[in-house]
Amino acid sequence: MPDRPLNATAASLLGFLHDGPMTGWDLVTVAQQRIGAFWSLTQSQVYRELTAMAAAGLVRAGERGRRDRQPYEITEAGRAAFAEWARKPPADETIRFPLLLTVLFGRHLPPDRLAGFLAAHRAAHAARLAGYQAAAAGLPEEADAVDPYSVATLRFGLAYEQAVLDWFDALPDPLRPGTEGADQA
Repeated sequence: MPDRPLNATAASLLGFLHDGPMTGWDLVTVAQQRIGAFWSLTQSQVYRELTAMAAAGLVRAGERGRRDRQPYEITEAGRAAFAEWARKPPADETIRFPLLLTVLFGRHLPPDRLAGFLAAHRAAHAARLAGYQAAAAGLPEEADAVDPYSVATLRFGLAYEQAVLDWFDALPDPLRPGTEGADQA
């Protein structure tokens, strides 16, 4: 067992390694694809965690291959540490939505500037929702039975992005460009 409890980033890497050996580069790519929409992970974090987990005996480094890439595989100790982490209740989520800070202090910005930020973020959320909708449309009917965990995560993404878009659409007039009150800074 590791000297310190697993953090969520290390646990996610161990979770991905249950599927088979992967290089740090592979893990970065898989993490961006599978959890990037709701969990931030940098390349430096991945390599730092792999080094720490190798030192703790949770992963084993394989032979270096092409382009000096080194695969890592999960050990029995890593499986046990992951299982222990997974059995614990998840920590409470913390909303870190930088746009909300800007909106909170929006009275200190020119109204059109704030409206531009809001429009750009709304467009990004609409694009994310469209991506989730496309992924959902491509699921086979039996997807719930085959991989209910990924489907549940996708459904959260759909609901979250729709809720955020609903929030944008319900913003009060002073936060919209060209409306009465928006010109009062």
